[in-house]
Amino acid sequence: MSVIHDALAGPRPTTVLQPIPLERLGCSITVVTETFQHTGSFKFRAAWHVATHVDNPHVICASSGNFGQAMAFACQLLGKRCTVVMPETSARVKVDAVRGYGATADLVDVRNTPRATRVAQLASDDLSAYVASAYDDPLVIAGNATLGRELAMLHNAPNGGFDAILVPVGGGGLASGIITGLQEQGASVPVIAVEPLLGNDFAQSFRAGHRVALQKEASTIADGARTMSVGVHNWAILKHGIADVIEVPDDAIIAGMRRYFLDANLKVEPTGALSLGAVLTKPEQFVGQHVCVIVSGGNVDPVVYTTALQAASSE
Repeated sequence: MSVIHDALAGPRPTTVLQPIPLERLGCSITVVTETFQHTGSFKFRAAWHVATHVDNPHVICASSGNFGQAMAFACQLLGKRCTVVMPETSARVKVDAVRGYGATADLVDVRNTPRATRVAQLASDDLSAYVASAYDDPLVIAGNATLGRELAMLHNAPNGGFDAILVPVGGGGLASGIITGLQEQGASVPVIAVEPLLGNDFAQSFRAGHRVALQKEASTIADGARTMSVGVHNWAILKHGIADVIEVPDDAIIAGMRRYFLDANLKVEPTGALSLGAVLTKPEQFVGQHVCVIVSGGNVDPVVYTTALQAASSE
């Protein structure tokens, strides 16, 4: 089956791993990884749902990474135009990926023109276009809910029964989608948000009881979680649906990447390693439990990946 034919059927089912060596952490861990999803991350679920549920012939979005690639591919499959507004400093591999899927990579100097401003300009020039948010959009949440429904099946299966599901949080699209999908299937399992300590806007929001925004973009290695705040639509779900939040230092994120590489033969991007990093940060919280850790994607720059593994091996 060709990749195109496969993708036209929609998102791939997630990949489930239960690598024995990770059980040395004192808990039973099920790894649910989206690294083998189309375009290498969970973002294809959202992008496909958006592209198939709007009639607009043109989709515009802002992204420097996974969502841009996913939306570009989804639009290519459906014969739609796609424009991805990206910082001119974006990694060349990401720009090339967007263009490789047939989309326009609109590069901007974000010091002078914020991405949101450029998106608004492009939308005003083409009133037929749909402006898609990478996370703060009901269609995006509904797309990510497909993973939540798959998790509910795992939870309800024989030998399932998760004590907790750990989910990376940036803008909140994945976590809110997972909560939605679990609730749709009547699966009652605590969902724990995991977030970089250096970019802990959601943790601050969770404690305060209202959305809190960072003053500047975080410097965490987890580039997929460098959002300034969770989305409005996402917060409406997360404020009631999240059971707890764990803030993960960058060294634990890097350690998680290395554990996946050595123990599971799995290449994981920094944001994708957040959930395992949370277990490494607070192992005492999960002793004796059956924990599901979500790997959101595997698209990582080779230099960043190599440097991270070398840093972890020297500790």
